[in-house]
Amino acid sequence: MKSVLFDMKSPHRFALAAGLVAVSGAVSVLVAPELPERMVTHWNATGEPDGTMPKSVALALFPTLTALLLGMFAVIPRIDPLSENIDEFRPLYDRFVVGFTAFMTILHVGIVAFNLGYEFDFIQLVLVAVVSLFYFVGVLLNHAERNWFVGIRTPWTMSSTEVWERTHDLGAKLFKLTAAVALVGLLFEGYAIYFIIVPALLTAGITFVYSYVLYERLENEPGGV
Repeated sequence: MKSVLFDMKSPHRFALAAGLVAVSGAVSVLVAPELPERMVTHWNATGEPDGTMPKSVALALFPTLTALLLGMFAVIPRIDPLSENIDEFRPLYDRFVVGFTAFMTILHVGIVAFNLGYEFDFIQLVLVAVVSLFYFVGVLLNHAERNWFVGIRTPWTMSSTEVWERTHDLGAKLFKLTAAVALVGLLFEGYAIYFIIVPALLTAGITFVYSYVLYERLENEPGGV
């Protein structure tokens, strides 16, 4: 499952992610005086604003949450009992962390821009960002070795290396397919959000069931799992 494409050393990926968090926080500070006291922070499926929160909370939410998640991502490779397996795909893991941080930063900047009066379809922005994230998740799953934090972790994938690998091969394909389906949602204004939610739920359900069925089948074969 390893690839020489990801053997290149790039020592400052987490610094780049931290820089994106800093950008997100700086945006909040710089534009705060120009924003209304209550900011739009939620949109319905048709792209119409339907929820607000106080400016101070809205401006702090994404930078704080992203910083906390970045800290969690940094700790995971150190505390996982199977940390040596994470080392096998660590460069790609780090790139995913940067991509996820960029995703959160884009959403935060999008919310700020909307509340500054820029006119655009926020749901379309979310859709494009999610498409990119889902595709990258598919790429990550293609290379993830068995561990306790990253990947499709069911009782059956954690109990069998073969079940882990075959489930992740399927999950990688399904996440990339989910990204493609979500991209089609750009053509269906008002229903775009469902092109994200439905395929994502199906992917989660299919991979869960597949890991169980595959484990049971392999266990009943001569030699078991």
